[in-house]
Amino acid sequence: MTLEILSTLELAPLQHGFFTRKGGASSGVFEGLNCGAGSSDQAEMISINRARVAASMNVPQEMLATVHQVHSADVVTLDGPGAARGRRADAMVTATPGIALGILTADCQPVLLGDPEAGVIGAAHAGWTGALAGVLEATVDAMRALGASPQRITAMIGPTISQRAYEVGPEFMERFLDDDPETARFFAGGAGDRLHFDLPGYGLMRLRRAGVGHAGWTRHCTYSDPARFYSYRRSVHEKQADYGRLISMIRL
Repeated sequence: MTLEILSTLELAPLQHGFFTRKGGASSGVFEGLNCGAGSSDQAEMISINRARVAASMNVPQEMLATVHQVHSADVVTLDGPGAARGRRADAMVTATPGIALGILTADCQPVLLGDPEAGVIGAAHAGWTGALAGVLEATVDAMRALGASPQRITAMIGPTISQRAYEVGPEFMERFLDDDPETARFFAGGAGDRLHFDLPGYGLMRLRRAGVGHAGWTRHCTYSDPARFYSYRRSVHEKQADYGRLISMIRL
């Protein structure tokens, strides 16, 4: 099956893609393009899948850089793909042509950023924890250190869990209100004391406050489209043993 790669005109001319689960070698609950080494999928299948996405971005697999994501605000600046190996972080930036930055998600926000004029790109994994901790602002700052101008940066959020599918408790909301009372607007009422959190809306707000020239979301919900996307929350609700990870990539 052919890979399905979502792209946006906003990030052009940078080569990039938000990959769906279609076109991969994995089977079972991982059926499709599972690129997450942290899953219990067969290592051989993950390697095949990563080779396929690297080839689609016209880079050898060894030039695909990923980090050990830990829901932090830590950013790694790369001058070669090997610099990412074994690093615990949630974002990467580079000004080195030929490196493809890869972020793994399964409901969290994959955010691809670029300033083509400066030749600087970034990629961030922004779940609620990392976004609240400031991973998006830290990524913009790291890009600025490489010569990017925030006003020229385009940042696009890929497939992520949408508000209608993201039910949380009141204690969750309190963490955000303690940080910034204005974040109340990202919560909508649900059944009983449950609330629904707008993760991509919150991510867009953080990006705009960081001063990026353009911020957008592809408007794809990972939870609501099992044929195309993996979802951690859906796997829990369906009592599945594990779940796959989507990959999003950008390169100079």
